[in-house]
Amino acid sequence: MDADIFVPFVFFGFLAAIILVPVLAKERTKRSAHDLVSQALSRGQNLDPSLVQQLTQNLLDEGNRARKSLGNAVILLALAGGFIAAGYVMDGFDPGGDARHGMWIPAVILGSVGTAFLLLAIIDYATKRRTPG
Repeated sequence: MDADIFVPFVFFGFLAAIILVPVLAKERTKRSAHDLVSQALSRGQNLDPSLVQQLTQNLLDEGNRARKSLGNAVILLALAGGFIAAGYVMDGFDPGGDARHGMWIPAVILGSVGTAFLLLAIIDYATKRRTPG
């Protein structure tokens, strides 16, 4: 395998592993905890109220998804702006102007993902059930 193919493959594989392994481990832990609770209930054992509160706390955190999406959007759009600004700063060090164009690639990627998170937050806020009060 050529180095031009191998190096990006290793980099993106490493990046995917860094992101996916903790998420999958967390989901596996939650699933095993729920399986344990369902086995205890099927045997007729009583559950501690603090355990039930800990297990339902994640459901309350997931209900605040719109705020998390908005936070992710702000961070990613700020990073995209940082890449654009860095490209303009680096342009003075590169007389050919290739540095600025090279910084547009991650800026466009981060900006598009940030825009998607922003749209998701807007949709989540618009479809959120209003509680009378």
